[in-house]
Amino acid sequence: MNEKLGKVEEFARQAHGTQRRKYADELYINHPIRVMTTVQAYINSLPVLSAALLHDVLEDTEIKKHEIRDFLLTIMNTRDADETINLVVELTDQYTKDNYPQWNRRKRKKMEAERLSKISPAAQTIKYADLVDNSEDIIDSDTDFKLTYLNEARDLLKKITAGVPDLYERANQTVQECIDTVERMSKTTGKDHQI
Repeated sequence: MNEKLGKVEEFARQAHGTQRRKYADELYINHPIRVMTTVQAYINSLPVLSAALLHDVLEDTEIKKHEIRDFLLTIMNTRDADETINLVVELTDQYTKDNYPQWNRRKRKKMEAERLSKISPAAQTIKYADLVDNSEDIIDSDTDFKLTYLNEARDLLKKITAGVPDLYERANQTVQECIDTVERMSKTTGKDHQI
């Protein structure tokens, strides 16, 4: 399985190319690798771990669904390839600004949370790891957007409760600790970290 995951990681690396993380000074690929590593501590499934590595490819690159599936079929059976791509699709934001420009961020996030509440337990588990990594990244940034993101993450976690319970608890704890840190920083510096 490690050899196959290595090939999936390389596909994701090529897909993300030179993209960089928004709130961390690093190549984007480091994020899905960390998400996969986090999920791997709780689930040992090739489709789930592959989806963790690929979870942002449809949303953040020019790669299309059929291209991911075609690649996956070169390294895994049809059932595993289809499960992987279905998880990636579940994790791809539908209520984006491009798709719904007439809606404000709050409405888009509310609709996205409602959609995510209905995705599979495996996809929700990957989302927990994604929230952990994003929260840990944003807390170390100098953006005023921190508290907004973290409050959205906390609200989302109230909706997506079907994944692996231990990772769910870890995600809740991480998000809350990050919120507490931002609020302490706000009191210390007198700066409001919410927009």
